Amino acid sequence: MNAIAKQVWALPGGIHPPENKHQSTASAIAEPFIPTELVLPLSQHIGSPSKVVVAVGDAVLKGQLLAECQGNVSAAVHAPTSGVISAIENRAIPHASGMSAMAIVLKPDGKDQWRERQPWQNWRDMPRDDIFARIAAAGVIGLGGAGFPTATKLGFDPERINTLVLNGTECEPYITADDMIMRERADEIIAGAQIMADLLQVERVLIGIEDNKPEAIAAMQAAIPDSLAARFIIKTFATKYPSGGEKQLIWILTGQEVPSGRIPADLGIVCQNVGTAAALYRAVVQDEPLISRITTVTGDAVGQLGNREVLIGTPMNELLEAHNVDWQKADRLVMGGPMMGVALADAKVPVIKTTNCLLLPTRKELPLAGPEMPCIRCGHCEQACPAGLLPQQMLFYAKNKELERLEQQNLFDCIECGACAYVCPSDIPLVQYYRFGKGEIRREQAEHEKSERAKARFEARQARLEAEKAEKEAKRQARAEAARKAAEAKKKEGSAAPAAIAKATSKVAAQSGPIDIAALEKAVASAQAKVDQAIVKLNEAKETDPGNLPAYERALGKFEEKLAKAKTALTEGKAKADDPVERAKRQAAAKAAGVGPSVADLEKKVATQRQRLQKIAEKLKAAQDNGDDTSAIEKGMQATQARLNKAQAELDKAKAEQAPADDVGAKAIAAAKEAAAKRAAGIGPSADELRGKVAKQQERLAKIEQKLADAQAAGEDVSAIEKGRDATAKRLEKMQAELAQLEE
Repeated sequence: MNAIAKQVWALPGGIHPPENKHQSTASAIAEPFIPTELVLPLSQHIGSPSKVVVAVGDAVLKGQLLAECQGNVSAAVHAPTSGVISAIENRAIPHASGMSAMAIVLKPDGKDQWRERQPWQNWRDMPRDDIFARIAAAGVIGLGGAGFPTATKLGFDPERINTLVLNGTECEPYITADDMIMRERADEIIAGAQIMADLLQVERVLIGIEDNKPEAIAAMQAAIPDSLAARFIIKTFATKYPSGGEKQLIWILTGQEVPSGRIPADLGIVCQNVGTAAALYRAVVQDEPLISRITTVTGDAVGQLGNREVLIGTPMNELLEAHNVDWQKADRLVMGGPMMGVALADAKVPVIKTTNCLLLPTRKELPLAGPEMPCIRCGHCEQACPAGLLPQQMLFYAKNKELERLEQQNLFDCIECGACAYVCPSDIPLVQYYRFGKGEIRREQAEHEKSERAKARFEARQARLEAEKAEKEAKRQARAEAARKAAEAKKKEGSAAPAAIAKATSKVAAQSGPIDIAALEKAVASAQAKVDQAIVKLNEAKETDPGNLPAYERALGKFEEKLAKAKTALTEGKAKADDPVERAKRQAAAKAAGVGPSVADLEKKVATQRQRLQKIAEKLKAAQDNGDDTSAIEKGMQATQARLNKAQAELDKAKAEQAPADDVGAKAIAAAKEAAAKRAAGIGPSADELRGKVAKQQERLAKIEQKLADAQAAGEDVSAIEKGRDATAKRLEKMQAELAQLEE
C-alpha cells in the first residue's frame, strides 16, 4: 500500500466557508437517465467551437461524432444516446448573461444503442500519436471547470515536463462530484493518470486531496498498485478555500510558485482533474467519448440530494425534477458552487461538459449580499487573497477605470475565487469589479490591435499613393519636356506662315486677275490652327512650365495677330470675288491650279455626314426603346443634319460651276466603265473580289474613324489620322463605283 507523503506547504490567504458537502455524499452516484431531448452546444470548452458533421434528420448512434474539432484548441461533440437530429439552431446555453449559441438538438429513440467500439486493453503498445488522436477525437476536456481540451494540455514536449499533478481537492462548498468519483471509480482515475504520465514521460505523479475526504483518500490509496507506488504520491493537506486553484495547489504540493503571467508548464508541471483522468481512461481504453459527467445536485430546495452521472445536453429542469426539486422554495439556480458559480436565468438550458454542480439554495440558506457600502480599509481582503494581490487598491483603480495601473497590480493573476468579497464587511462585490476591469483591458487591447492593423493598412496605402504620385510626376515632367520641344519645333515651323499669308494678301491687293479664295481660306485655317495650338500650349504651361508663361503668351499674341491679318485678307478677297467676272476668273484659276475642294472631295464629305447621321438615328431609336432621355442625341442629330445640308449645297454648287467635261463624277463613271470593259475582257478583279475589297476597306475606314474619335477625346493631334481617313475614303468610293458599274 502506498504511503501518504506529509510534506506540504501552507496556502497563503484563503478562507473557511461552511462546506455543506455531507448533504450530497450520503448516497452512491445515480445512474443516468434519457431525457426528452438533448441540446449539445458546439462550444462547451475553451477554444474554437466544433464543426458540425451531421444534418437535420440524420439517425445517429450513441457515441457517434456529431461535431469535429476545429483548430488546435477545440473539442469534439458526440451523441450521448441514439436518436435523430431534430435541429441545428441557436439555443440558450448556461451562461450568466443568458446568451444563446449554435447547438445540435438530438431526439432520443430510447434504444441507447452504441456505435461500434474498438477497446485498447493493450494501449501501451499503441503509438503515442495514435493515443493523442484518440483523446482528441473523444472530446475530452478538463472537468474541473476550465474546460481546456485535454489532448492539447498533454501535448507539451516531454523534455519540458517532470511532474503530473492530479487535482482531487474540490475545495468549493457544496460540490462533491470529484469526491464521489474518487470513492467509486478510483481505479479508472489511476489508470487514466498512468496514461497521462506515460504520454508526458514523467517519473512523478502528485495527487492532492483535502483532508475532509477520508473515504476518497482511502479509495485512491488502495487503487495505486505497488508497481506505481514510487511514482504516484498522494498528498493530503488541511481544508482551506481556494486550495483547489491550479497555481495554489502547485504551491501546496511542491512549494513552487508559478510566476505572474506564466503557466505551470514553465515549472515543468502539468495539472489535471481526477474526473478528467477517469474520462481519459474511458476514451483510450474503452473507446468511449466524453458523453456524460458526474454532477452534484444540492441545495435546500432539492428533495433528493446527491450526485448523478448525467448525459451531456440534458436540460437542467429535467435533471432537477428527477431530484424532486421544490421550485417554490428555490431562490435561484446556480451552476457551480456558491463562491465561483454563476446564477442562471433559465432552468431549461442544458448540462454541458463543465457542469459539475447544480445548486438550488433557499433565500435563508444562501442570502443575497447586502447593498454595497464604502470601503473601510480594514485589510481583510488582502489577508484572504490566495494570490498575494492587493484587492483594495485594485478596487480603486477599477472604479476609476485606471486600467494601466490596474493591470500593473497583476490583475490577471486574480483567479476570481471570491475570497476577498466573502470577508468584506462592506459587502463590496470585489470580484465583479475585477471582472469588469479584465473585460475593459481586453477590449482596449482588441481596439489597440485593431488600430495597429488599420495603421499598417494606412501606411501601406500611403506608400502606394506616394509611389503612384512619383510615377505620375515623372510622366508629367516627360510630357512637359516633350511639349517644350514640340513648342520650339512649332515655333520654327510657324515662321513660314507669315510669308504664306503675306503672299496671299499681296495677291489680293495687287492682282488684277482672279482671286485665289482657296489659298486665303487655307491661310486662315492654318493661322487658326496655330492659335489653337498656342492656346493649348499656354494651358499646359500653366501646370508644367509656369515660369515661362510670358513667352507662351507672347507667342499666342503673335499668332492671333497673324490670324486677324489672314481673316482681313479673306474678307477683302471674297468682296472682290463677288463680281461675276472675278468669279469666272477665280473658277478658271482654281481649275488650272487645282486649288479648292474637288467634286470627289465634296461627295466624300456628304457620304461621311450621311453615315454619321445614320449612326445617330440608330442610337436615337435605341434610346427611345429604352425610355432614356434623348434630348442630347436629338441636338446632335440636328447639328449633323445641318452639316449634311451644307455639304450637299457645296457639292451641288461645285457640280454646277464645273464644266461637264471636267466633271469628276463623269471621270469616275468613265473610269468605272473602263474597268468594266477590262473585266469583260478578262482583265481586272471580279465582282466577288471587289465586294471583298469594299468590305475590307469599309472595315479599315471604321477603325480609322474610331481611332480619330479617341484621339480627339484625348486632345491629341489628329491631322495625320484625318489624312489617312480621307485617303481611305477616296479608295473606298472608287471601289464602290467600280463595283456598281460591274453589277450593272
